[in-house]
Amino acid sequence: MDKFLHIIKRYIPHKLFKALQPAYHWLLAALAAAWHGWPSDKLIVIGVTGTTGKTTSIYLMAKMLSAAGYKTGFTSTAIFSDGKNEWLNDKKMTMTGRFFTQKMLKRMVKNNCQYALVETTSQGIEQYRHRFINYDILVFTGLYPEHIEAHGSFEKYKLAKGELFKHLKKCRTKYADDKKRIVKTDSGFKKIESNRVKKITIVNADDQQAEYFLSFWAEEKWGYKVKSQKSKVKSQINLVEYGKIKNNNQGIKFEVNETEIELNLLGEYNAANAMNAVSLGLSQGINLEKIKIGLEKIKGVPGRMELITSPQPSPSKGEGAGFTVIVDYAFEPEALKKIYNTILKLEHNKIIHVSGSAGGGRDVARRPKLGALAGKQADIVIVTNEDPYDDDPKIIIDQVAAGAADAGKAVNQNLFKIEDRREAIKKALSLAQTDDIVLITGKGCEQAICVAEGKKIKWDDREVVKEELKKLEKNK
Repeated sequence: MDKFLHIIKRYIPHKLFKALQPAYHWLLAALAAAWHGWPSDKLIVIGVTGTTGKTTSIYLMAKMLSAAGYKTGFTSTAIFSDGKNEWLNDKKMTMTGRFFTQKMLKRMVKNNCQYALVETTSQGIEQYRHRFINYDILVFTGLYPEHIEAHGSFEKYKLAKGELFKHLKKCRTKYADDKKRIVKTDSGFKKIESNRVKKITIVNADDQQAEYFLSFWAEEKWGYKVKSQKSKVKSQINLVEYGKIKNNNQGIKFEVNETEIELNLLGEYNAANAMNAVSLGLSQGINLEKIKIGLEKIKGVPGRMELITSPQPSPSKGEGAGFTVIVDYAFEPEALKKIYNTILKLEHNKIIHVSGSAGGGRDVARRPKLGALAGKQADIVIVTNEDPYDDDPKIIIDQVAAGAADAGKAVNQNLFKIEDRREAIKKALSLAQTDDIVLITGKGCEQAICVAEGKKIKWDDREVVKEELKKLEKNK
């Protein structure tokens, strides 16, 4: 259905379409929900928004709920789940089209899910993709400047996110039984007998914008913060504190109410992502011990600080020598800073960074910043293609590489520009030696490279790494 509507849209004059856009998006959202039978009315729906951490938070929340005994489906940048099957996102969209999202919700209902998690983006909100989704819980992971060229300013970007929280008050009340299954309420007696599903917001209370998102109506408000930091919020909320964050080569540990939780995820920032799951669990009456068990079962999140091999024999050092490969989705400066804050603390020799090129049609200003970050922190930088769309990939690569050069890297010495992404990965692996870290960023577990004229090239960084490592081993 989404493809059919996209074809029709191409034949509408641009000026006319722009004028009709709000009505067009609203009608599409209504039609999609009606077409699939208003499935969000039959689930406890959790919307997750923020600049970063959405996908990881959704994965952690979903797995925590499942471990606690609740069937859960979700849509995210990395993975889809209908409560029965789980597969990688092959749509190349963070918040999918209205018909696909409603179709997924319908499948979750069919598969007897109690909970549904929907990654909800600012651009999706502006296009009314959140409309006619009956949310019950909203989660705010944090906010910093991103997509500014698309929105016009940081303030407009924030306001776009705020529209989701404003939407919560319009969402219809639901009732659930003691197993969190939505039940019909045809009479007052049934309403008293059932449990009303409260409209709840969960906010990262350490974020500068926390108070703004807490200012919106909710029946119950939750927040989480690092214990040692002064609270940034004045609102009355259920505050959950965490601390004693420790990081090592296997993952992180942190404490909540004197209970230690050990995550098999690299990166101290993942403690905050996990706190979304902790806060959600507590808001749903799940005890902390069950939350801990659910989180500690998780072995990793696809394409998020994912270790492809650790260690893998290095062709240049012979048998027994090894290096580590890390694949991550990070394609903007703040996320990349968090990556480096993690890997610089890990034991390593050199860092070889295969940097994506920020993609075509995205914030151009971030390109040299990405290059400068890589140039400053990595020993060797290889700038390659990411998703050029209709932009010239060579120009994008040059802009990223210019930032690395300004940070002190020299072309063809410790800075390489390789347009072919496979060749760039191959180069990085061939240069890696004992205890090196090969960091590959920009795509994570995305399943395609988007090029000109809407074409997609099948792709997966992780699979390419494995293929090239096998070739190197064979040629030793």
